[in-house]
Amino acid sequence: MAYSFLLPILVISINSLLIQTALSASPLFSICSSTQNFTTNSLYERNLNKLLGDLYFKTPPTGFGFGSSGQYTDRVYGLSLCRGDVSTNDCKTCVVEASSHVTKICPNIKGAVIWYDNCYLKYSDVNFHGTIDNRNKFYMWNLNNVSTNAELFNQKTRELIGNLSTNASRTSKMYANGETDIGIESKIYGMAQCSRDLSRDDCKKCLDGAVSELPSCCGGKQGGRVVGGSCNIRYEIYPFLN
Repeated sequence: MAYSFLLPILVISINSLLIQTALSASPLFSICSSTQNFTTNSLYERNLNKLLGDLYFKTPPTGFGFGSSGQYTDRVYGLSLCRGDVSTNDCKTCVVEASSHVTKICPNIKGAVIWYDNCYLKYSDVNFHGTIDNRNKFYMWNLNNVSTNAELFNQKTRELIGNLSTNASRTSKMYANGETDIGIESKIYGMAQCSRDLSRDDCKKCLDGAVSELPSCCGGKQGGRVVGGSCNIRYEIYPFLN
């Protein structure tokens, strides 16, 4: 089994074995999301380091943390979100890794997003809290096609993820997971999640947008993800959650 990523610039195929062995330490993807730089030892860098430290303490207890540090042009905004089924310890480990890794991938850049399987972290010099992020996004899909009726599989997948999106927007964690039958001993497993700085309406809007992109990225594939800066969805033909 192999997966493919659709990135803003290029397409990469990665063997699933490499994903499984490196996932805990390597990000799924990252984006340096700002064109603005800061200098080493500047006030912005100190504010960023303080914010990353705050997110480390805020996020694990509930799986979500957000805030800002500094004032005026040196103010930095950030958030981190762990997948809804991830334990407190795994959440903490992921946020620590994300905080350390993202500043190395995007050194001296004022905005960045980094995604792992268990969490993602985002910061910027522009206040993005409460706003749907449609700019920072990537896609993943299983390179293998489904062996059953592809049209039926796609329909069942969209129904499942659509229902999970509605459920996620109505819960306090803005997260939902579930499964659906597609035949004898065959199931589709899925999840939907929003960043909790969004309103319930914006969560549903973000997830509906992600669901609408499934046919173009992942139609007829055994698994797929639409991963953004405010929400994400995923489906597989095997259980993938804790």
